[in-house]
Amino acid sequence: MNSVRNEDNSTVLPAASSPDATGPTVASPAGPKRLKPAVSGWLRDMLISLAVSAFFIIFLYQPVKVEGTSMMPTLDDQERVFINKFVYKLEPIEPGDVVVFHYPRDTAKSYIKRVVAVAGDRVKIEDGVVFVNGHRMSEPYVPDAYEDVRSYPETVVPAHGYFVLGDHRNLSNDSRDFGPVDEAFIYGKAVFGYWPVAKLGKLR
Repeated sequence: MNSVRNEDNSTVLPAASSPDATGPTVASPAGPKRLKPAVSGWLRDMLISLAVSAFFIIFLYQPVKVEGTSMMPTLDDQERVFINKFVYKLEPIEPGDVVVFHYPRDTAKSYIKRVVAVAGDRVKIEDGVVFVNGHRMSEPYVPDAYEDVRSYPETVVPAHGYFVLGDHRNLSNDSRDFGPVDEAFIYGKAVFGYWPVAKLGKLR
């Protein structure tokens, strides 16, 4: 924590030695001199805050715009979110995470989907119902209106791979179409929605 030393710029005048002292004395105004350290300190703090914010945005977080409806109702078309580009250097990718990755068939494109199974998991889909390691998944983020009846044969997710699906199952191009996504293609976790304001908050 920085300590602040207050400089006293006021002038102390000697008291008159006798009642015969000639006229009153006037102290020089100290206001502007006092303001200078305060203003410079405020500017310094503001610049430090801006630098820290820029660091977080540039190196840790990235704003992205969602295009398409495959992640509705969690994410709407044209919604803006922040993705954390650093988090997976500290913790593993887990089922339920909403991740952003380069589309394996065209790495110039980026997709955003939800992880439902990780490396080593056995995953299959029967008439739209997802099973991982023999257990039916609970998916409260997929409303009835967004379900479909597609099936997918049981497969084991390969090493360093992730099986991803869109929450809007009947409108999503995902691992049912292009297979598991290698972790090398995943570059961020969607963590916070900031636009529109009505959907401001942490993603789940």
